[in-house]
Amino acid sequence: MTWKERRTVTILLCIAGGLFLALLIVFGMIYREGREEALAGTADAAVFSSGGAPGDPGVFRALRYWNGSATLSFSLDEEGNWIWADGPEFPLNSGTVSSILETLASLKFQQVLPAGESLAEYGLDTPSATLAASAGEAEQSLAFGKTTTDGDSYYMMMNGDESTVYIVADTLVKLMQTPIYDMCALPELPDLSELNLRAITIQGPVPAAEPAEEDGGEEDGSAEPAEEPERPTVTLNARRSSGEDQPALWFEGSDNVTASPLFQDLLHDLKTLSMAKCVDYFPSEEAAEICGFQSADAILKAEYAAGGMDQTFVLTVGARMPDESGRYVRLEEDGAIYALATDSVDALMTISVAGMRGAAQ
Repeated sequence: MTWKERRTVTILLCIAGGLFLALLIVFGMIYREGREEALAGTADAAVFSSGGAPGDPGVFRALRYWNGSATLSFSLDEEGNWIWADGPEFPLNSGTVSSILETLASLKFQQVLPAGESLAEYGLDTPSATLAASAGEAEQSLAFGKTTTDGDSYYMMMNGDESTVYIVADTLVKLMQTPIYDMCALPELPDLSELNLRAITIQGPVPAAEPAEEDGGEEDGSAEPAEEPERPTVTLNARRSSGEDQPALWFEGSDNVTASPLFQDLLHDLKTLSMAKCVDYFPSEEAAEICGFQSADAILKAEYAAGGMDQTFVLTVGARMPDESGRYVRLEEDGAIYALATDSVDALMTISVAGMRGAAQ
């Protein structure tokens, strides 16, 4: 190759490099403008001016969404508290609802795209989730399609406008996946520390029935149904000789069990007792039976003092949860089914089955 040919090649390469650099600059400007437009879309996503400023979650009065498997609706009651529309008496912890509305009010678009010829390209022909929030007569609706390639964002349409597709973070959709029973305000249990306790009664499982003797009575239907055997019961009483606010000695009958490691474990469990979660707030009879409440495994009755008055706390323990992380439990006069962690009822269950002396100390 002659020097003239080499010079020509060098000039052409320089021109090509310059064109490539120019393209990079143009694409960078387009991306930056698109990004600024996307961020500017934040205010548009939160325009609910009836009674509140754009971006203010306090303007919302109702929320309804479908998360792909369940539809949940929430509204404000007369006192301004959020309630579950399908169960107004449900003790709703509104934290998830508030988080959804705050996220919606400050929604940021990662990218704004003109819709293609087919919404199926974005999964918006059959949305994976939908949301509608209202502020007075104004309503904002969102439809989510499929995730982006990295799985951290979703394609989305707003207010039925099929001409524009937005890309948003997956934060909102993740919040919408929270099950309703995970939004339950768990019951506040009484203070069952030792100074408040007066007596503890633990009933174990119903003993297996003895096989019925064969006689002629069953054939003619004259036999009476057998009575349920009595549950084994352990009763523990506190004795205080120097005032009601002093530590007590604990007795089972005439046996002093105060120093028993098993009893001390029980006292610790009662003092720290708290529900892990709500399993079913409106259980059917079939659900209650599945959870082991047709014949409970144990029943705890704790007598304690509170506010200068004698009180009683009753806890019914059902079956183990399938993952063995805890047990199903119920409170007296509360039809809901909750879960208690396994280590919260270990001592209780040991005593209910083996008594104070039946387990290794």
